[in-house]
Amino acid sequence: MSSKYFVCFTIFILFIFASIFYSGRTIDYRSKFLLFTSLPPSNATSCSSSATRPRRQPLNVYMYDLGMKYNVGMLKGPHHDGPPVTVETLPEFPHYTGLRRQHTVEYWMLASLLYRENGTKQQEAVRVLNPDSADVFFVPFFSSLSYDTYDNQGNDTQSKFDDKLQAEIVDFLQKSEYWKRSAGRDHVIPMQHPNAFKHYRDKEGKDRKRLEKILSGQKDVVFEANGVTEGGVNASTKGMRSSKFCLDPAGDTPSSCRLFDAIVSHCVPIIVSDKIELPYEDEIDYNKFSIFFSREDAKKEGYILDQLKRISKTKWLEMWRYLKNITHHFEYQYPPKNGDAVSMLWRQVKHKLPAVKLAVHRNRRLKVPDWWR
Repeated sequence: MSSKYFVCFTIFILFIFASIFYSGRTIDYRSKFLLFTSLPPSNATSCSSSATRPRRQPLNVYMYDLGMKYNVGMLKGPHHDGPPVTVETLPEFPHYTGLRRQHTVEYWMLASLLYRENGTKQQEAVRVLNPDSADVFFVPFFSSLSYDTYDNQGNDTQSKFDDKLQAEIVDFLQKSEYWKRSAGRDHVIPMQHPNAFKHYRDKEGKDRKRLEKILSGQKDVVFEANGVTEGGVNASTKGMRSSKFCLDPAGDTPSSCRLFDAIVSHCVPIIVSDKIELPYEDEIDYNKFSIFFSREDAKKEGYILDQLKRISKTKWLEMWRYLKNITHHFEYQYPPKNGDAVSMLWRQVKHKLPAVKLAVHRNRRLKVPDWWR
């Protein structure tokens, strides 16, 4: 089975704390962990080849056995259940478009753990069957797809079923000895859709109406709000691939796919944000292929276009070539490949381990948890 597509994706893999579930507080997921940055950053236009890179110790991941209703069963239809998925029963991801295709990181992470290493390739993460040998624990709950399947349908009964699944997962985890052992700090739960696991996480939004008004109708600018064109997704894709620059204003959700659409289209991203968090930024230098504007500068009439016109053809070609070399880091596929999107996600999880272990060890010996915060 193989599926490699034009990806809309974001990276919000969260380590969820049990204390948050117990207290009912919202989650400030960006403040919970410090990024481990002692690894040397990449200074090449693409990652080093596996032939020259020393073999790394893979991340050992224990995946909980959950029934299909919590994950791949949703791909077969609402309320479809069955025993925990195996490599033999893993369904090919359907050819969805729109939000269902955009919010699929849970599927690809699960699939990567099911994939049987053939001995010729090194995986960033491998599944272990003994939880005591695990570095982290993966919870295979398709929280984003659950929202799209049930809660987002405008049906109160279906919405309550999404709530029910969330409550069941929380109850299951709170009873797990391994969750209790670390207070959930070493557990990985993908929550890509801004409303996924909505009762246990925070949401934020931004307004970009002023920027739309400034750019609409300007010469040399093709403006399509939210990426929607008269010809649909195919026309939008064609337009991005034929453009030199693609605007990426801060979206109204953390899972906005504009940046990643631009990257895989080899269209230099114009990022408008004051404090955007970018994926893999400890390994990828976005300044080599992106142009940044503050929100205040972007509001100035004609400012963005004036600055873009000053970029030489030579400079643009440098950014374009760099884009072509890092695109594979933002694409999903099965079987997984070294350096693809899922591989990079597992590496980000691995980078967080030192901070996680520090918090876990301190928590075990202290009478007052997290006193230093």
